[in-house]
Amino acid sequence: MAKFYPLFSSSSANASYIGGRNAGVLVDAGASCKKILEALSCNGLQPQCIQGICITHTHSDHIKGLRVLAGKLRVPVYGSQKTLETLTQAGHIPAGVDVIPIDTRAIACGDCEITAFPTMHDAPGSCGYRIHTADDKFCAVCTDLGVVTPEVMQALEGCDMVLLESNYDPAMLQNGPYPPELKRRIASEFGHLSNHESAWLAAQLVQRGTTRLLLGHLSPHNNTPEKASEAAFQGLQDFTHGMDYLLGIAPVETQGGAVIF
Repeated sequence: MAKFYPLFSSSSANASYIGGRNAGVLVDAGASCKKILEALSCNGLQPQCIQGICITHTHSDHIKGLRVLAGKLRVPVYGSQKTLETLTQAGHIPAGVDVIPIDTRAIACGDCEITAFPTMHDAPGSCGYRIHTADDKFCAVCTDLGVVTPEVMQALEGCDMVLLESNYDPAMLQNGPYPPELKRRIASEFGHLSNHESAWLAAQLVQRGTTRLLLGHLSPHNNTPEKASEAAFQGLQDFTHGMDYLLGIAPVETQGGAVIF
């Protein structure tokens, strides 16, 4: 049975493992190699269960541990062509590690079939991932996007479980310590989803059959779990929690625990 393990989720570090005890894939490697391996161990998983590493984009909170981890595990690194080119040129992928573009075709890895979908974010080749598990379930990682495009909606439709960005509370962002330029970037169409935008998308997904929602990539400065949850429940008021859907918050750093979907 495949499970979704949110290992790290915040504006500081992001990584998720999808799979079983013997095989699966890692989406993003935004913490150090040591911390990622410790997070796996906390969940009773061995390093060799990672059969491939899928990178959503090149920002440091998604690739910090990539070079060391990929060098240690010697597993393929997947991503969009632009993302992989940028990572290779910057020395984030060790020599001898397979680099496999995933823009236009599904790939098989770790008992899963994985497809990528483009996301609106300020990193070349930014994408999310839709994952079809061996037990015929679908999940998706959908963070770091400023707007929900038709391509995003199409990719998420029919997923049983979605890790969904709920990055900021608009009032906290507006009144917070960030400089104006950074505030504009976060709220732009190439930035991040606000709690209210995330809640709208959550309702669309539940309407289409998604039953597990995990809010992630919360900003520690411009959001709180309580505000993200409150907005989501407000957006989902036409549905019944515990019957139509289950909602959770991805931990900043795992203490052990997975989502069964």
